[in-house]
Amino acid sequence: MSQMTPSYSGMIADQAETDERLSFIRRTYVHLFGSILIFALIETLLFSSGVADSLGPSLVGGNGWIIVFVLFIGASWLANKWAMSGASQALQYAGLGLFIIAESIIFLPLLYVAIHYGGGVDTIAAAGSVTVLLCSFTTIFVLITKKDFSFMGWGLVLCSGAAFGAIILGMIFGWQMGGWFSALMIVLGLGYLLYETSNVLHRYRTDQHVAASLALFASVMLVFFYVLRMFLDRR
Repeated sequence: MSQMTPSYSGMIADQAETDERLSFIRRTYVHLFGSILIFALIETLLFSSGVADSLGPSLVGGNGWIIVFVLFIGASWLANKWAMSGASQALQYAGLGLFIIAESIIFLPLLYVAIHYGGGVDTIAAAGSVTVLLCSFTTIFVLITKKDFSFMGWGLVLCSGAAFGAIILGMIFGWQMGGWFSALMIVLGLGYLLYETSNVLHRYRTDQHVAASLALFASVMLVFFYVLRMFLDRR
């Protein structure tokens, strides 16, 4: 193994030995699945305790479109910064935990509408199933082909800027951001998942499974948010 600077304890995944690389990928996806389970647990507790029913009505109709998108961009930027800076795992875990909590709060009004006005748990389960299928196919494609999609970075940034501008203009002029916008945002989220999954193989170091899982979690949750919105728009 090549000599690294003191702040790093791993090497780039695609330069590591096979066992070390596979261990890194496994830890990354275990943390991703764990993050999703913790998110689901928090939401279950919020609804079963009555907190969601108390807060939900006041949050419905807020700026969820822009908040969730800004949150996603912030998480992706933070994960990439950690990937380049060698941040400690303790800091990475703190960031992942805070992001899960933030996502739980952001999703609260959308889940409230789904449960009370949008078909209930069945709608959420259907949206979750579609999200799993879309994200699984995207992930498997990258893992099998092992292609490097880092070239997509600037394109995703430009598309994100356009989406952000559309959300702002929609808020200002009262445009109805319907199913077509949700569809475009799903495509954008899958593009980010493609990009971040590629980074797991080609950019992240083998000691950065927490930062890698945060970037993947942000992409998956962006897809889920807009898949669920599309289901609700159709109702």
